[in-house]
Amino acid sequence: MTTQALNRLATAATAATLLLAAAAMPTATQAAGLSDDAAHQLAAQAGCPTCHAVERGAKGPEGLPPIGPAWRDVSAKYRGQKGADDALTQAVLQGSNPYDSHWKGKASGLAMPPNAVAIGQDDARKLVGWILRLDAK
Repeated sequence: MTTQALNRLATAATAATLLLAAAAMPTATQAAGLSDDAAHQLAAQAGCPTCHAVERGAKGPEGLPPIGPAWRDVSAKYRGQKGADDALTQAVLQGSNPYDSHWKGKASGLAMPPNAVAIGQDDARKLVGWILRLDAK
């Protein structure tokens, strides 16, 4: 085999290796956290849809309006703020202050109840990360 043929073979092998590696890598959404389906499943297991919907105006269980803010609104309000992921994770786990209702007029509930019994810290952090990556639509 000639040197030129060996070089072409090596180049083809390198390209094939790179393509296989790229195919095995997760998508940007998956690398950053949960897929949409996994986030919806995790939220449902923790009972989040009882109070929240992804979209503003969506109905909750049994056709009732959501008690808490829509997640796209949460994303729009907090995305890019330093420490938002930590603060929101703690709000999920420990609840929020009913006297500091910054969603007044946008949600019917006064405060977020503590949810540490329904969702663990790692899963809460993943879900909050997914919420913060939602587009504002």
